[in-house]
Amino acid sequence: MATTRKATTHWEGNLLEGKGTVALESSGIGAYDVSWPSRAEEANGKTSPEELIAAAHSSCYSMALSHGLAKAGTPPQTVDTTAEVTFKPGTGITGIHLTVNAVVPGLDADGFAAAAEDAKKNCPVSQALTGTEITLTANLG
Repeated sequence: MATTRKATTHWEGNLLEGKGTVALESSGIGAYDVSWPSRAEEANGKTSPEELIAAAHSSCYSMALSHGLAKAGTPPQTVDTTAEVTFKPGTGITGIHLTVNAVVPGLDADGFAAAAEDAKKNCPVSQALTGTEITLTANLG
């Protein structure tokens, strides 16, 4: 069964001086301020499309890695993933770097590296972001 998730954004004004609010409609967990300066400069308590992509990617990747490891008979104790999305004004998103640290009893470093790469390639958010370079640092701890 397919699911559809919904977010909406209300924007006022022009790009450089305007501001908006993005609401996570499906979950109802909140609305967040967004602006060009929070995207192209410092966040200053506001979010950006890139931060929202990073949140989606880090959570999706963690789920995909956890699932792959469990399917292979080595379920993880913990998986901690950070996604860093780089945005360059005038160019766009120039890359995403995933850093994963996991505790996986019974799995060696080579097996973990292979599982981590497979999750990077096959997580639905990675697939949706094809065309963007995605790099990975995987640490088994």
